[in-house]
Amino acid sequence: MKIAIPIQDKSMEASIYDAFGRAPYFLLCSTNTKETNFLDHRAVVAQGGSGIRAAQVLADNGVRVVITRQCGENAQRFFRNAEVLVYEAIPGSVQQNIDAFMEDQLHLLSEFKLRKKD
Repeated sequence: MKIAIPIQDKSMEASIYDAFGRAPYFLLCSTNTKETNFLDHRAVVAQGGSGIRAAQVLADNGVRVVITRQCGENAQRFFRNAEVLVYEAIPGSVQQNIDAFMEDQLHLLSEFKLRKKD
């Protein structure tokens, strides 16, 4: 299974980025092979819809699980339709969150943010 996590820096010790759709990078991690790679998130410069664009890119890369602090409603709807589960991140590093997921210690994200129009 492939996991995606929004991050600030390309490091396994990085903290999870607060805003899913605005993260500069995503860590992609296979729970089967333990292979990891970093994906640049080019949509961060978009004026709107960056969460949906990020969700589409992750689904296109075979992601089945996202671990994040928060996620917008539009991205959440996309993930639901694509059958991607969204888990709430715990405080700590990317590696700590992967370990917590593998040990079944994370909970599904239950609150999604509505994007405010400017």
